[in-house]
Parts: sequence; structure tokens; C-alpha cells
Amino acid sequence: MDIAWEDLGWERLGDGVGRRRLPGWDATAGLVAGTAGALLYDTGSTLREGVELRRQTEALLGRRVTHIALSHPHFDHVLGTAAFAGVQVYGSAGLPALLRGGEQELYASAVAHGVAEDEAAGSADALVVPGHEVRGERTLDLGGGRQVVLADLGSAHSGHDLAALVPGAAGGPAVVFCGDLVEESGEPQAGPDATGARWPAALDRLLELGGEEALYVPGHGAVVDAAFVRAQREALAERFAVA
Repeated sequence: MDIAWEDLGWERLGDGVGRRRLPGWDATAGLVAGTAGALLYDTGSTLREGVELRRQTEALLGRRVTHIALSHPHFDHVLGTAAFAGVQVYGSAGLPALLRGGEQELYASAVAHGVAEDEAAGSADALVVPGHEVRGERTLDLGGGRQVVLADLGSAHSGHDLAALVPGAAGGPAVVFCGDLVEESGEPQAGPDATGARWPAALDRLLELGGEEALYVPGHGAVVDAAFVRAQREALAERFAVA
């Protein structure tokens, strides 16, 4: 018997497209399924969380995830990747070089945000570095007409932001997984690796990718529309004194 996405705490956004709001930091994990493959967008804050995502995605699809896209290099989005053996992992240009040797920084960030030291250590030790870099845009064909466009948006919320566009199917809207370029459940967070002056332009690019009718899935919080993204763009432009 097929399992409904909602039964496992997932929000269905279209045919074969959904997301899970993870506990703790309300971070999003997105799932896109084709007939030949399935992509997971972000993997959670710990290896344990990644294992739970793997179990749930396999229950929903009856098969394994084949591709992973990492939105940016913060602990709550990348530390579950090792739970998915044999997948193709994608990140924005420069992300693999950043993550090589970055275990200690991710461990420290996870602990500072409340992850238990032993769990943070085990998750950081198992850190997976993307094997594929996205420069500009890259289209993944998951089979059955299902494609995902990965777009490298460079430095904005972090030094390496990657969005994923799922074109609309069967008359449904496109879905844009934004990572933390967009946040709904709180004010957008700008840490030491943020480039505020480039953030508004990154949101302009998101709006170009998705258009007015798309669903925009933030890194934290509820799904929003283009008007919300545009308003957040203006607030960030004012915050960082960008025209």
C-alpha cells in the first residue's frame, strides 16, 4: 500500500515533489522523484537525522535516493549526507574545496547550536564532500520527464548558495528550493560567511528562475510566493544598503 507523504510528516508540493520541515531548527529537506532517480535537497543537521530521512524517502518512493544537492555549507543542511551511500552529491562551485578539512568548524557550529558533542563529532567525522560542482546551471534528468535545474547563486547567505528549480508538471506550479537565501520563520540570518551586498541579486535570480506563479520553499519556514521573496529582497537591500 502506498504511504501518503503527510503520514510521515512531509508536505506534498506537486506530483513527486515534497519537503519535510525537520525538528530543531525547522530546516527544510526537499525531495524530487522521477521514474529513474530521486533527488534530496539537503540532508539535515546530524547523521541520525540523515538516517531518518533515508528511511522516510525509501518508504515514500519504494527505492533509494540517487542524487543529493546541498544548498549551502551550514551544519543543519549537510551533516546527514553520509547516511546515503552511493549517491551523487552536488554543491555550488567551490563547495568541495571549502568542506575538505571543514569538519572541525561544522562540529563547533553544531555544538554551539545545541547538538550533543558526541553526535556532532560523529556526524562531522562522516562529512561527505560533494563530488560534483555546479557552475552556472546544471540540469539533472530524473526520468519520466522530471528534470531539476541546479543553479549556483554564488555568495549571498553563505559563500556557496545553490538553488533547485523543479519545473511545473501537469499544469502545476514550478517549485524553487531556495535554501537559506529565503527564510519565512524568522529574519534571514547573516553569519560571517554571508555577503549581504550580493544577497538581493541572488533573490532576483530566484525570481527569474521560478517566475510569479512558482512555490518558493525557504530553508526555514512555510512555503511562500513570489511576492514574499520580493519583499524579503527589498528588506535585505535596505539592511545591506544595496540599490
